[in-house]
Amino acid sequence: MQNDEGQPSQPIHHIVYCSQAVQHMDKEALEKIIVTARHHNPRFGITGLLVFGSGIFFQWLEGPRDNVTSLFKIISADPRHSNVVLLTKEDEFRERLFPNWDMELVAAEDISAVLEDAMHEASDPKQKSTLSKMLQELNKSPLGK
Repeated sequence: MQNDEGQPSQPIHHIVYCSQAVQHMDKEALEKIIVTARHHNPRFGITGLLVFGSGIFFQWLEGPRDNVTSLFKIISADPRHSNVVLLTKEDEFRERLFPNWDMELVAAEDISAVLEDAMHEASDPKQKSTLSKMLQELNKSPLGK
């Protein structure tokens, strides 16, 4: 993976996915995921958010294409979850949606509000569309109920 200096002229690649956690995912295991992400992500210019609730992960990753793609491959192979479903991936010339979040953990009960706020703040129609898709998927899942 390469470093990203956050140049606005560079495209930002994002990947959004959901997955099913293993049965024994506890608070300690979740905290370990966040600590690892917060340690590594800044070096590779990756920001985003992770939502966990009712045994489901939703994650938004953004940054340089090669770095995000490499991280997604690592995440997809992680035995702490299964049934990884890619919801969207795209390159866009835009500002980051989550510029200050190395990896923010959002509680399941707060995710709708966070996504709706992000959708209202987003200026790019593609971002708004992606966030809308995330909200739709969320509402179909146990997290949205």
